[in-house]
Amino acid sequence: MRIVSLLPSATEIICALGLEDQLVGVTHECDFPPSVWHLPKVTRTLIPADASSGEIDLLVRERLQTNRALYTLNLPVLEELRPDLIVSQALCNVCAVAEDEVRAAACMLPGGPRVINLEPQTLSEVLASCRQVARVAGVERSAEELIAALTARVEAVVARTAQLESRPRVALLEWLDPPFSSGHWSPELVRLAGGVEGLSQEGRPSRTLRWNDVLEWQAEVVFIACCGFSVERTLDDLPPLRSIPGWRDLPAVRAGRVYVTDGSHYFSRPGPRLVDSLEILAHTLHPEVHPLPGGLPLPVRVADPGIDIVHAISSVTA
Repeated sequence: MRIVSLLPSATEIICALGLEDQLVGVTHECDFPPSVWHLPKVTRTLIPADASSGEIDLLVRERLQTNRALYTLNLPVLEELRPDLIVSQALCNVCAVAEDEVRAAACMLPGGPRVINLEPQTLSEVLASCRQVARVAGVERSAEELIAALTARVEAVVARTAQLESRPRVALLEWLDPPFSSGHWSPELVRLAGGVEGLSQEGRPSRTLRWNDVLEWQAEVVFIACCGFSVERTLDDLPPLRSIPGWRDLPAVRAGRVYVTDGSHYFSRPGPRLVDSLEILAHTLHPEVHPLPGGLPLPVRVADPGIDIVHAISSVTA
């Protein structure tokens, strides 16, 4: 089977199922596992490389109003790859190639490849997506083994969380200009990790916030995982936070518990590494209870005033 992935999380699912040797094309954003970097790219972005977070937000809102995505297919490459299966998504109207464009392209391709859409909104549905891909590819046993291993890790976090006597108020933000809550599976991860997320609802989309919403929540931990951004790119957006009235008075800021992680690789991708995200978050909230598994990155801890980096370790191997 010749498989094309149209989103990074699908690429990670395909590879985790042992199907990497059948993967023939990926998106311009697919970067994990690193071995997929060399594969032909079947998408391109319409977002300027030097766009600020505010400019990206305006572009996204404009596209939503016109039902146009920010990504488009590279049809000549797709035609040359002759896929049997295309794995896409219908969850977000902006962050991947539009469903209508994918299905129209599939109708024009030789052989009429099958298209499956992944639409997980919770952690359990993310695991079910692994089963969905495996069923089409004929590797159901691999899916059950993968899901069992991931579920065991989640249950280990849940068991440790059950021992906690207190749970901090958490603001998990996926964008800063303007601020966005983190939706879908993210509030669930906060609950499982031992926190309370008061800015979003489990299984519901992220939403635009006012900074007053964030301040009124009086978060004891602020955890920032900007969608599609690396740690370094996210840090560029932190200095303006100093000018927000009341920011310095947040319990999280006063306690030095503002953290930044790689939103591109963690939290934003509904694939197997959401369990990594859970473990990172759990360790951040309760390091005395939740150990950080070897190989997972510590978040960057920042402090005010000055939004200085206090603890910046992008990865650990211990």
